[in-house]
Amino acid sequence: MVDARSPSPMSPADLAALANAVEALEKSSFAARATALLGRQIEMAGKFVPARVSTVVSKAATTALKASMRVALTSLKNKPQKDSRTFHRTLAAASGAAGGAFGLASLPIELPISTTVMLRSIADIARAEGEDLSQPESALACLQVFALGGHGAGVDLTDGGYFAMRGLLAKSVSEAAAYVAQKSVVDEAAPVLVRLLGQIAGRFGVVVSQKLAAQAVPIIGAVGGAAVNVAFTDHFQSLAKGHFTVRRLERLYPPEMVRSEYERIAIASGLTPKRQNQGAGASAQV
Repeated sequence: MVDARSPSPMSPADLAALANAVEALEKSSFAARATALLGRQIEMAGKFVPARVSTVVSKAATTALKASMRVALTSLKNKPQKDSRTFHRTLAAASGAAGGAFGLASLPIELPISTTVMLRSIADIARAEGEDLSQPESALACLQVFALGGHGAGVDLTDGGYFAMRGLLAKSVSEAAAYVAQKSVVDEAAPVLVRLLGQIAGRFGVVVSQKLAAQAVPIIGAVGGAAVNVAFTDHFQSLAKGHFTVRRLERLYPPEMVRSEYERIAIASGLTPKRQNQGAGASAQV
């Protein structure tokens, strides 16, 4: 963690919040959480899965995100709510128990449920950080969180880190938000929405594969599945807190200043190596 008293144009409190966001977004890994929980390496197990399993995961991840997009664009409200993260972890544990008991066969049913539960928790975090969820861009920013967790620890920002991923998704999110803002009825088969879902699903599927590998570990069946789903939910709640903290700070300070401070903190914390340049591709932010 970086000392928040380091010279910066940002206030000490905001700099400390940003340091916590860097920790969550650049160091947080579901594979690490699962490994700590189960006492065995999960990350590699999640990368090498049979083709049949990979197909099931891909379809389940896409279906889950479609359901979450529907919720994000039609039923998220911008009314203040108290922190419900514990409640959502409890719901996730219940759905995870089914996944642990029935394994791969339950994934197409269990994953949309647990993903929608996580989305509602993400939305609560977004509201707490000042997001207006009546706006399509803010609602889609909730969905965007599912693309932020598809890398392991030590991945360079130019490859798969937070601002790089935001840059890759920026055009798709902007086009999708503009489409939704213009339509009174949203067609989920619209090319702009399908393209955004595909980009997010590719990253989300990495973590789903790791989740499936963790649930396959023979530890008390359904109880193990519940524990894995709690870790799964905690992971995305942590990413959401970091993501919406950064977005809140970008409303208070120039975005380029926030990014500069973010990268300085990441380098000082040893979370990413010092580089000469980020490349133009990651400059756009959503």
